Amino acid sequence: MKFTLSWLKDHLETDATLDQICERLTAIGLEVEDVDDKAAYRPFTIARVVSAVQHPNADKLRVLMVDKGDGKTVQIVCGAPNARAGLIGALAEPGTYVPGIGVTLAVGNIRGVESHGMMCSEKELDMSDDHDGIIDLPEDAPVGTAFASYAGLDDPVIEINLTPNRPDCTSIYGIARDLAASGLGILKTPKAPAFDVEGETPQEVRIVLDDESLCPGFAWRLVRGVRNGPSPKWMQKRLLAIGLRPISALVDVTNYMTFDQGRPMHVFDADKVKGDLVVRRAHEGEEILALDSRTYTLNPANVVIADDNGPESIGGIMGGEHSGCDENTTNVLIESALWDPINIAKTGRSHGIITDARYRFERGVDPEYMIPGLERTTELVLEMCGGIAAAARVAGYKAHDRKIVEFPFAEVRRLTGLTVSNDESVDILTGLGFEVSGIGERIQVAVPSWRPDIEGKADLVEEVMRIHGVDFIKPEPLPAIASVNGRILTTQQIRTRLAKRALASRGMLEAVTWSFIPETQAKLFGGGKPELKLANPIAADMSDMRPSLLPGLIAAAGRNAARGYGDVALFEVSGTYENDTPEGQRRVAGGIRRGTAGLAGPGRHWDGAARPVGVFDAKADALAVLEACGLPMANLQIEQGGPAWYHPGRSGLIKLGPKVVLGHFGEFHPSTLDALDVSGPLCGFEVFIDAIPEAKRKATRTKPVLALSAFQALRRDFAFVVDRAVPAATLVRAAQGADKALVTGVNVFDLFEGASLGEGKKSVAIEITIQPRERTLTDEDLDRLAKSVIANVEKSTGGVLRG
Repeated sequence: MKFTLSWLKDHLETDATLDQICERLTAIGLEVEDVDDKAAYRPFTIARVVSAVQHPNADKLRVLMVDKGDGKTVQIVCGAPNARAGLIGALAEPGTYVPGIGVTLAVGNIRGVESHGMMCSEKELDMSDDHDGIIDLPEDAPVGTAFASYAGLDDPVIEINLTPNRPDCTSIYGIARDLAASGLGILKTPKAPAFDVEGETPQEVRIVLDDESLCPGFAWRLVRGVRNGPSPKWMQKRLLAIGLRPISALVDVTNYMTFDQGRPMHVFDADKVKGDLVVRRAHEGEEILALDSRTYTLNPANVVIADDNGPESIGGIMGGEHSGCDENTTNVLIESALWDPINIAKTGRSHGIITDARYRFERGVDPEYMIPGLERTTELVLEMCGGIAAAARVAGYKAHDRKIVEFPFAEVRRLTGLTVSNDESVDILTGLGFEVSGIGERIQVAVPSWRPDIEGKADLVEEVMRIHGVDFIKPEPLPAIASVNGRILTTQQIRTRLAKRALASRGMLEAVTWSFIPETQAKLFGGGKPELKLANPIAADMSDMRPSLLPGLIAAAGRNAARGYGDVALFEVSGTYENDTPEGQRRVAGGIRRGTAGLAGPGRHWDGAARPVGVFDAKADALAVLEACGLPMANLQIEQGGPAWYHPGRSGLIKLGPKVVLGHFGEFHPSTLDALDVSGPLCGFEVFIDAIPEAKRKATRTKPVLALSAFQALRRDFAFVVDRAVPAATLVRAAQGADKALVTGVNVFDLFEGASLGEGKKSVAIEITIQPRERTLTDEDLDRLAKSVIANVEKSTGGVLRG
């Protein structure tokens, strides 16, 4: 939101400086983003042309001697047709930046004659589009003084950043009201429009909508006999200062009202309107050529103002070119309407139209100013274009129902910590336009029509707080709510951090992928349920909530491979979705490795060919996550096989007991990779962090005494012949169960299959670590333990000791 200082002072009587105004604006919640103090115009001075002679080497150039007011003259070469002796204009000397052409001047040589600057046109100073000649000032213009001050170009421009809940400050009058309420001046009361009315407005306007909230009111008036020329200079300067291009008096008036009063208006050329105007929903496929010279295809979700020719305006957003006003307009129909903010926002977004009218209507304009806004606009049109105003007409409008909020004064202290007297609170609310009634510690506050953001007493507290001064709130430390060593993060937050750190330490890079994936990918990974389909997806290929992290990670690996980075290791710790209930959202750590991106690092090495990643890389990553999350690894069970997107013979499940699945891992099935259009060695895993049981709370955080045995550990090797289908993990568990006090570790170190073992058999060799606790073990103790190991393995697996 931009405005000039002089424009603000049209509504605010104040002696405050620019710095004071900007500081106060930010203090009351209207944050100042930028201030243009017009320093760029300071070097331009008013100068008189003393003489103008023909350039010796160019027919269309003149050599001017210019008096800049200090008794010295400078030589300037000029090609303007109106350059002449006696002309008074704007001089730019060497070193001056000229904003209209974006050039910093230097001493030039034009056709053999030196030029020490230039005499400027209005276009070169960004005053207008006029560049037919240099600026020609009146005879009494003070030579030698600053041109910016004389022409009003030194008026600072302030830009504030408005939050969406402050539609009242989309007008300069509303900003002045806030400043006045804060004590920085007095709000000027605008004069009521006064003009003569003759006759009736013949055009009918019918509101034909199935939902009356789409257009709660429509006011219009015919003005006959207007002359649509340029708007006055003062209006053009203000519009140019805030970045708007002056077009014509009728159009400039509507733009002026949009910023001055926050009331977007529209003008139709009445002679181009055929029949009555109808406010209705657009027909499917209906088109309109808008004022931005673009054609928009409409649909029934859009509200239009139409006549017998079709749509003439997209309601509240942009008018149509067909009924737009031009220099030939003599009869004008002025419109002042109300529109549904949500519908305006959706329509503007769907068509990609951004206008000042949309900006205000989608936030909410003052409904009570609909008719006064029409009166003020009519007054300006009559002043600038002449004409005869007909009587105004109104359709559909119902009086605004003012909201009453009960306000206990004590809420200010409770919610903000500020001590504000009751009288000051009342003065603040009254200054902002609220009406206060009642006595005592609770009052009734009537919310003004221009504040749709006020819903309850907390909003009133905010108004008191920001005007009284947020700076008066003293910083205080938060009260201690737990002991110093108390846990702050939840178990899930802690595990998320631990999982990320564990995977990053294994050489993997964290990725953040979309929570939305295509339906085909969702079904491929066990999802695609109707309740997980998005009602309004941001793209056609982001239609479903993801049931797994793997599709996004695999796709990311594919994109990297397509760009020459084939060896990647990526992980993500985030949410997946099994259904639309809170319990259906899982916390998952997932990762993939591609190419040769193993734990030792990717790429080829001199000591041998690089090994492609495989199932055991994924298994190690998954187990690293579980170990980092504090799960006792001895209790885990690994089962062969996994979900359908893995290779059936190169995947596994990680379980805790027979029912609790903690994760899965493996190499991906070729059909899965084909469906995702990805190739290459790829393995991955997912660990369900929320399925890991929480450890029992200990009475103390003190670590137990470290108990180390004084006796040396022993290692014994065993090789068993078992059926090929028997998992090695079953054999390991059987060996561990032989004597849990002595056996502290079991490790598989060899696997052999051959005809010598018999059909369907394999040999699994294990190393058992034995740790004595109380005494040195004798040969008899070791033999007894060996027999127990052999017996346990034979009982659990049917295996026999290999001879």
